[in-house]
Amino acid sequence: MAISLSKGQTISLKKESAGLKRVHMGLGWDPVAPKGFFAKLTGPKDIDLDASIITFDGAKQPTGIVYFGQLQSADGAILHTGDNLTGDGDGDDEVVKVDLERLDPKVETLVFFVNSYQGQTFNEVDNAFCRVLDDDTQKELCRFTLTEQGAHTGVVMAVLSRNGGDWQLKAIGMPGVGRTADQLVPDALRHI
Repeated sequence: MAISLSKGQTISLKKESAGLKRVHMGLGWDPVAPKGFFAKLTGPKDIDLDASIITFDGAKQPTGIVYFGQLQSADGAILHTGDNLTGDGDGDDEVVKVDLERLDPKVETLVFFVNSYQGQTFNEVDNAFCRVLDDDTQKELCRFTLTEQGAHTGVVMAVLSRNGGDWQLKAIGMPGVGRTADQLVPDALRHI
């Protein structure tokens, strides 16, 4: 059974899955359902959230970014599977896969973001979550549900970092200001 993380909680992924080689971070969300007299006529409006990863070296310097406009890292270890513009459907709306064995050895930290490219705020988002799965077995290792709404356009969701030969995941869930992942680098630095 997957661990349900709360803000600030850290888990070792090695303990969850011996021999972990590949993970994927799934992001899901729904638009907030409209309320009022015309709600049935208008229905929920599309919300375009984006899953992104910024990698950092041991000196906390950015080394790369993977997002809807750059679907693969330079070393080929990180792959974004594509952009969902609406949040429609059940399950993961966007997925970013990470091959931990192929990852450039200088990468010490990966920061997972959710941002609203079109500037829609998280007051318009419902049921947002991210989850980490063992990509080989599809076993869900942990899940973090984002319950905080607000006028922010980005969220630092989680930090995956090396700890010797082990990987640790920390749930963050902190609001940020930025419509693209590169605008959220200052927010990321506060959590690594």
